[in-house]
This record gives sequence, C-alpha cells and structure tokens, in this order.
Amino acid sequence: MASKKTIEIVKSTAPVLEEHGEAITKVFYRLLFENHPELKDVFNMVNQKKGTQQKALANAIFQYAVHIDKLEMLGSSIETIAQKHASLSIPKQAYPIVGENLLAAIKEVLGDAATVEIMNAWEEAYGDLAAVFVKREEDIYSSNEKITGGFRGTKEFIVIDKIEESSVITSLYLKRKDGTPVPKFIPGQYIALTMDIPNTRHRHTRNYSLSNSNDKDYLRISIKKEEGKTDGIVSNYIHSNIDVGDVLTMGMPAGEFVLKEKEKPLVFISGGIGVTPLMSMFNEVVKKKENQEIIFIQCALNSDTHAFSNEIKALTNRVSKSVVVYSSPLQTDALGVNCDYMGFLTIDMLKDLKVGRESDFYFCGPTPFMKNVLNTLKDLNVDQENINYEFFGPMEELDSVN
Repeated sequence: MASKKTIEIVKSTAPVLEEHGEAITKVFYRLLFENHPELKDVFNMVNQKKGTQQKALANAIFQYAVHIDKLEMLGSSIETIAQKHASLSIPKQAYPIVGENLLAAIKEVLGDAATVEIMNAWEEAYGDLAAVFVKREEDIYSSNEKITGGFRGTKEFIVIDKIEESSVITSLYLKRKDGTPVPKFIPGQYIALTMDIPNTRHRHTRNYSLSNSNDKDYLRISIKKEEGKTDGIVSNYIHSNIDVGDVLTMGMPAGEFVLKEKEKPLVFISGGIGVTPLMSMFNEVVKKKENQEIIFIQCALNSDTHAFSNEIKALTNRVSKSVVVYSSPLQTDALGVNCDYMGFLTIDMLKDLKVGRESDFYFCGPTPFMKNVLNTLKDLNVDQENINYEFFGPMEELDSVN
C-alpha cells in the first residue's frame, strides 16, 4: 500500500490527468514502441491508430488516481485487464518497462509541473499497482497450468476444419498440434491468436471468443472478416489464407465475461460477431440447465450475414426460445420466415417477448448496438446487477450516451 503522502499527491493530480491524460498516453505509447518495438507483436496496432487504446489507458490512469486509496472500487477493471494480460502471456518483466516509459511520458507532457515530489509519488504508486497485477496474473497463470489441457504461455494448434458460418463469419476448429487435450475453459472466455503475416513489420496478436461449449475435444473460434486492409489485416488473412492443416499459435483461454451461477431467467442479446461468446454460453446452459428459462435474441443485418442460424435452432428446446432481428433486411428476407422482427432492438420487442426486468441479461456486439441495448435495458428498469456485457477491444464508456 502506498504511503499516505503518496496517496495525497497522486489524488491531487487527478484533475491534471483528466485534462492531459490522453496526451500523456499518446506520448507513452510512442516512447514504448520506439524503445521496445518488439511489443508491437502484443498490442493491437489498429487500436493504436484509432486512438482507442490511448483513451482507454488515459481513463484507467485517471481512475487509479481517483481511487488509489480505495482500490476495491477498481476491482472489476483490474480483473478485466489482468485477464487480458494473461491471455497475451504478458511477463512480469514488462511492468518495469511500462513504468519507465509512463513516467517519462508524464514528465514530457507536464514539464515543470511534474515536480520531483509528484514524480516520486507516481513512481511509488505505479510500483504498487504493478505488484497488484503481477500477483493476480501469476495466480491466473498458475491456475491455468492446473486445468485439464492447461499450459503457461503459448502452444501450437492445428486447424482441423474451417466452416463458413455466413458471408462475413468463418469458424476455425482447432486441436493441439502435439496431440494433448485442448484446455478447458469457461463459456464466454476468449483466446489470443498470434500470427506472422507476410509483408508486415511485426507479428499480430488478436483476441477471439471461443464459440462452442467446453466439452468438445477441439476449440472453435469464429472470426468476422473486417472491411479495410488496415482494420482487418488479421481477419482478412485468416479468411483468405488459413486452411485445414495450418498451425496457429495460441494462448490459454481467459476473460471474466462468464455466466453467473444464478437460477434466474436468462436473456442473451447478440449483435453481429458479438454472438460468439453468447453461443458458448448458450451451448453450455442448454446442456446443464434443464429447467432454466432462456431467450436468445440474435440481431444481424440480414440473412446474408446471419451466422449460426441452424445451430441456435437446434439448441432451442422446451424452456428456451430464439428470436432473430434484422436491421437491414434484404428484399428477399421475409418477416416470420427469415426473421421475427425488423429494425433495431426496442423495449416494445422485449415486452412483446415477455422479457422480465428480473432476468439476467448478457449482451455483446458493436459499440452502437451495445449502447442501444444498455439504454433499452435501463428503460426496462433492469437492475445494474442483472446487466452483463463485454466489449471487443478497449473498454469504452456506454453510460455517456442517452
């Protein structure tokens, strides 16, 4: 725990960090990649170009300054970051490197305002925070090694099948190259995939949700082909170049977006590729919960981009219901045939489906979709404890949009 003086100094810098945080993180990442270009193998450089990673880190630093004396307030954020780091196999040796460049960035941006006293306080505060992450991540690594099929770091997996789920989503089925069992995981978790792509300057690492139940002798990841040569460099390469027999490098499953052990009715709401972690949960809960009421609401553009239609129908049983919503239906998409609703999810749709506010809601998808879902659930007066969601990419603030 940081000293009382350090806590006071760091908290006093919160207004400055709120104003200059993004400038600091931009300088931080520039210094980090200049001094350690090998770290580009780990970071999603598309998020760097978009600026989303810089914004996310700036907010994290600001929140730490505000809550340094009450770290329990940051519990969920710390767990999210620790899980992501564990999926990427971030070693503890990386923390001093990050700290050195972060402090240098603070000094560069704030100039004379970054006094020796402030810099010393932040050095101590960062060391304490790094220790929290190192401990939690070591716990995750140690636990992973004990799981059936578990390991530390990365292993090679071979593609045993490649299935086109829609015009934009393709699934890869994977087994361990060495023949040992695939790791068990908690439905909703993801893996990190690291790839060498010809004619690029560094390796590329991306996280992909596991999209099936955890009782198979293989793992399945389902990947959306993103538009654009820059944004979709990895997904485009996978869709066009990866095939059965190819070997991929993967880390252990990680992530905290998993089902809670409750007996409440469940409502899954997916948008686009956000269907993947919910498919894993749906598979699992249908298999284990014979009497739990489940509604799976899948939102897609149209029948061309609609993935897992047959699989979801096959999972629908006497206690579960599946519903399809198309926001941009094709002329050939018929209401009541291809989909149940057209447009965007509304509170009227939920009321029509007799969805109760006491249900547990799990949702995932593109940011605009998630903002709409969150606001719709608020309009339904759903308690915060019953709302569960995951972002693909750096955390963004949903609550700011009405």
